[in-house]
Amino acid sequence: MDNSIVKQQLYNFCLDSLNKRIEAAKTSMEDAQNSANEEGKSSMGDKYETARAMGQIVRDMNAKQLQEALKELSFLQKINPEKVNTTIDVGCAVKTTAGNFYISISIGQLKIENQTWFALSAGAPIAQALLNKKVGDNYTFRDKTEQILEVF
Repeated sequence: MDNSIVKQQLYNFCLDSLNKRIEAAKTSMEDAQNSANEEGKSSMGDKYETARAMGQIVRDMNAKQLQEALKELSFLQKINPEKVNTTIDVGCAVKTTAGNFYISISIGQLKIENQTWFALSAGAPIAQALLNKKVGDNYTFRDKTEQILEVF
């Protein structure tokens, strides 16, 4: 399969995953707020205050997750999946003797065209070992030397 298509699919997978996280966080925030509001209508005294406080904690936790996902989305949208790279940088797909990596945001393992890929942030230790290298270069990660086979 054409590398540019694989790279676009990797990008789209990350984008879809982030959009799902954003929607889930928004829904959870609304549910927590609604739950806290409903608890207030049917409860009295300390129980009411405790329920509202718990609802606020859950809402705040989801708000934090939403902010993080929005920040990652903003970062991902700056990546041009059509850019052809020869040196490893953010937005690159990299095949190595240790596996396949898409340096963008931390999503984890995914399958594209029966190949396993790992979407990871540029700050991840293995990404740090790969950055600024090119095809044929070796890199060391966890005391093991591997080779870069393809960069696109």
